[in-house]
Amino acid sequence: MAVNLRAPDAAQLYPVAGVELGVAMAGVRKANRKDLLVVRLAPGTSAAGVFTKNRFCAAPVLLARKHLTGPVRALVVNTGNANAGTGADGLRRALTVCEALASVLGCKARQILPFSTGVIMEPLPAERIIAGLPQAVADCRVDNWFSAAEAIMTTDTVPKAASARVRLSSGVATVTGIAKGAGMIRPDMATMLGFVATDAKVARGALQTMTRLAADQSFNAITVDGDTSTNDAFVCLATGKGPVARSRKDLAALGAALTKVAQYLAQAIVRDGEGATKFVTVRVERGRSPAECRKVAYAIAHSPLVKTAFFASDPNLGRILAAIGYAGVAGLKTAKVDLYLDEVLVAKGGSRHAGYREEQGVAAMKKPEFTVRAVLNRGRAAATVWTCDLSFDYVKINAEYRS
Repeated sequence: MAVNLRAPDAAQLYPVAGVELGVAMAGVRKANRKDLLVVRLAPGTSAAGVFTKNRFCAAPVLLARKHLTGPVRALVVNTGNANAGTGADGLRRALTVCEALASVLGCKARQILPFSTGVIMEPLPAERIIAGLPQAVADCRVDNWFSAAEAIMTTDTVPKAASARVRLSSGVATVTGIAKGAGMIRPDMATMLGFVATDAKVARGALQTMTRLAADQSFNAITVDGDTSTNDAFVCLATGKGPVARSRKDLAALGAALTKVAQYLAQAIVRDGEGATKFVTVRVERGRSPAECRKVAYAIAHSPLVKTAFFASDPNLGRILAAIGYAGVAGLKTAKVDLYLDEVLVAKGGSRHAGYREEQGVAAMKKPEFTVRAVLNRGRAAATVWTCDLSFDYVKINAEYRS
């Protein structure tokens, strides 16, 4: 069960002018489930994206990167099959899907961005996807965000979607997004997919900058199990059907709204992590650079020993100190490091704080949400990463994933 995460209220997901979404049951892997999404975009929509750095990136990632350099008229997303580790045949199948959707929509194949998620190294059943496209297109509506969020789920237990509105100098802009992900989560890009749209008018270059910044503060600051997927993608769309983001102030406000939605979606992925029972914020402070702080935060958040201690509510805090120590921070003076669980000081100057009592640590870690805060005392930089515990169910879910 997801940690303090409920399914979104469909009525609270604001339509974005210029974006229509339709879903279908194509039977990609399992029958009678939503597994195909088409997002139809108004002409003139700006699109920007960041993608996985995994060298075995999926065929749709390769095509989406290529197609993103020109005008974009639609997205097509399937679950159940990642179309990764499939070589030239996978590229051909992904392109065939783009060509089929382009034919239905009356545009060019290079104006379609394809995305896939699911099992790796199995041939994409392109014929099933193509057969489902007319149904998905016929279902396209501006108020279909909730159904779209359901259609991209794999091992997720809760659909993930969020909306925001932001006032610009020429009017109020809408931002709405969806995401999927629960396991194989340690994005490096930008199996995780995120799509956020706004009706604001903004140049593609500015949108790409916003997308990168939003990714770095959201999807690139989470981990469930430390595995970087072959299919990670985060795409932002700006239809231009609403207010114009003219000034630096407008761009900053719109970028903040995109980041707000992206952060909610990213944290929702962690809250819905496979088998998760705890949502943990890991904050590292007073380092020499944000990169250094992030390195330490991820060392803590990735450690199976630390994560299983989270699950057991066992304040085995030597595991956290050990992770800080092997994070690879040159010249780190362990005698200066302080460690907190929420507001409880558990280690001072690199060793157990004299006033710390283990029952304080147990009380903090029993909560469904808590913060691990490491203070390096060597600079002014900080970084935050969100993670979850590692439970028995994580092993069970992934052992049975293909059954």
